[in-house]
Amino acid sequence: MMVESADPISFTDAAAAKLKNLIAEEENDRLMLRVYVTGGGCSGFQYGFTFDEELQEDDTQVQRDGATMVVDALSFQYLVGSEVDYVENLEGSRFVVANPNASSTCGCGASFSI
Repeated sequence: MMVESADPISFTDAAAAKLKNLIAEEENDRLMLRVYVTGGGCSGFQYGFTFDEELQEDDTQVQRDGATMVVDALSFQYLVGSEVDYVENLEGSRFVVANPNASSTCGCGASFSI
């Protein structure tokens, strides 16, 4: 399924720009940012980010400014309404998820509960 950034899951200009820079560094135009949710972390679920060249049958694709983010069907249910951003601050630089479905998050922002 293909969605535009105004749909159920989006990512910011900063996240798209960083993704495009990382893809250019890897010299592989097929790379996509895979965002997923797994069990664990200090709040019950945690976010994960990886690069992927392969699109799975149940993936949702989100495109912005020539960059593609993909989310599997299982993770999608936890990420509906979320926005992926890229931040650089004193804690370091990383992709982060602003998830309106999370009832609480941990201090590091990498895990959440519903």
